[in-house]
Amino acid sequence: MPILTARGWVVAMVLLLIVLFVVATSVLIVWPASDPPRAADAVVALGGDAGQLRAKEAIRLARAGYAPVAVISLGGATPAPCPRPVPRIQIICFRADPLDTRGEAEFVGTLAARRHWDTLIVVPGRSQVTRARMLFERCTDAHLDIVPVNDPPLGLFYDIAYEWGSLAKAVVVDRSC
Repeated sequence: MPILTARGWVVAMVLLLIVLFVVATSVLIVWPASDPPRAADAVVALGGDAGQLRAKEAIRLARAGYAPVAVISLGGATPAPCPRPVPRIQIICFRADPLDTRGEAEFVGTLAARRHWDTLIVVPGRSQVTRARMLFERCTDAHLDIVPVNDPPLGLFYDIAYEWGSLAKAVVVDRSC
């Protein structure tokens, strides 16, 4: 029975780490677990996406009867415009401080506590699902349904690098709500 040399062990470990990275990236960023929408107190659209696809999806879900309130983040370097009023739907627009997903989770957590909301639908971009779920769970006791949209990709490698960096920051540096 052949025994691996030191070089063989290093190669085996590198290959194992590559496989683990690819699997983790697939599960956490590329194809993360999401939820079907259910009746909620509010639908929350995270900001920063080109074309406001998340805001449009939040309003679509509210119009479909999932929630009477759409909470829209106007995030991004340049604030997006607040959507026009929609009959029978209350639209609440805000700009997070800090201007990131954690800031959005903090704002929505405070709003949910003040309004006694028990259930929220959160609409992030697909690659942001895992991080958004973690941050919102830190900031609110409300039940969360995460219903992502497929943002236009900036580039697969950019999206993966950005999300890994942001996820690491959320796990290691910014551990509070």
